[in-house]
Amino acid sequence: MTRLTTEQNAEIQALRSTPAATLRPISAGLEEVLHTAFPVLDHGLIRVVDYMGDDSAIVQAARVSYGRGTKRVQEDRGLINYLMRHYHTTPFEMAEIKFHVKLPIFVARQWIRHRTASVNEYSARYSVLDNEFYIPEPQHLAAQSSSNRQGRGAVLEGDEAAEVLSLLRRDAEKAYSGYTTMLNEQESPDHEEARAGLARELARMNLSLNFYTQWYWKTNLHNLMNFLRLRADKHAQYEIRAYADIMLDIMAAWVPFAHAAFLEHRMDAVQLSGSAVKLVRRMIAGEVVTQVDSGLSPREWQELSVALGL
Repeated sequence: MTRLTTEQNAEIQALRSTPAATLRPISAGLEEVLHTAFPVLDHGLIRVVDYMGDDSAIVQAARVSYGRGTKRVQEDRGLINYLMRHYHTTPFEMAEIKFHVKLPIFVARQWIRHRTASVNEYSARYSVLDNEFYIPEPQHLAAQSSSNRQGRGAVLEGDEAAEVLSLLRRDAEKAYSGYTTMLNEQESPDHEEARAGLARELARMNLSLNFYTQWYWKTNLHNLMNFLRLRADKHAQYEIRAYADIMLDIMAAWVPFAHAAFLEHRMDAVQLSGSAVKLVRRMIAGEVVTQVDSGLSPREWQELSVALGL
């Protein structure tokens, strides 16, 4: 199956063949990959459709907020780091980006929980969904974690893995067969009058959550970073993280200064509670502290130990 439709490919070719002159600031890095469809999972994709602003838009907004008479005494990179470090978020809202995403329905339902974007999804009420469904690679086929209700444990192997993959494929194929039968949109070969078929908005009920949907997802940089902080994290579900990792690379091409500051002060940083700060101060002073007398719960103690490499 192709990841883009014939119409989508034609639209991209038309856009690429007729570049438009503009007086607005552009991001040279993002222009290089604009409209490029990056493959994700087995049938998915993500591409940038449009954007507004770059690193300079963040700086411009921040300096306006300083008021009249403010001298430009900081370099852009330093200012963006300052804004990120001190959680001055509104300047990052001045840059926006719009993605076209093709993704499994269960990933979309997890993604949509981030209610800080404008979304327009492909409608199965009006159009027939393609016979494309997600089947995990064997290395991503894992059992339920025994310690994390939202996580995965050991990878399934051998006959058990083969059975699961067979069930996923068989059930999806059966669901789509039932879907097309209920729709009954094929013409009768002998031109006999056929039954009307079930409405598309009802027939779609038969499809499972691993079928692919598509949408346009537009958000500002501030909300994009909130999304990436959670979904590009190593603890995020693999399927949504696969998209977030590509989006993180796209962010690097789009706003390199903001991307570097985001990694430094969000992705690679550790946030400590008030109790944890007091505990670290005790350790720095030379006190030997155990979980029992730390004032932290066992889980908080474990998380702090992992974060600080204790």
